[in-house]
Amino acid sequence: MSRRKEFVVGVSGASGAPYARRLLEELTVDATVHLVVTEQARAIAMHEGVRYDDLDVVVHLNTDLAAAIASGSHRSDGMAVVPCSTKTLASIAHGLSASLLARAADVTLKERRPLVLLVREMPLSRVHLRNMLAADEAGATVMVASPGFYGRPETVDDLVEMVVGRVLDHLGVEHTLGPTWEGYDA
Repeated sequence: MSRRKEFVVGVSGASGAPYARRLLEELTVDATVHLVVTEQARAIAMHEGVRYDDLDVVVHLNTDLAAAIASGSHRSDGMAVVPCSTKTLASIAHGLSASLLARAADVTLKERRPLVLLVREMPLSRVHLRNMLAADEAGATVMVASPGFYGRPETVDDLVEMVVGRVLDHLGVEHTLGPTWEGYDA
């Protein structure tokens, strides 16, 4: 018998709560999802009109460093930090595990599991770029919330789905979100 897939989702304090909400909706269809939301992320989600409390997820406090997801012996199929603030990016890139979110990401990297960081910041400073490179060198997939327009999106939801679809791609999760590039007739 195969075990149910299991993912960790971290939400840190950058604008972009709709990305996290849509990712959670997709992952909870066929997987167990552990959720860690920073205090700043909670405040921003409220401001952006996004809730997570109605989803079927296992919620962990960001201060709970004794949670199962803080250990490499707890098996998961990957982790995404959506959105990923530049503070969280720096913590992950440099192995600073002072919070559960950063520790779970550190564990994901050390166990060589997929880790996707959806950075939501612009413009990017040299410090941000260096931290992105350090995270990439450590094994993370670094993305920026930059939707494509080749699918001719009509709504904000279309843009969110395109970005979330790319996150799911890198977690190895099948989905039907967003268009795929099929080329064009020249």
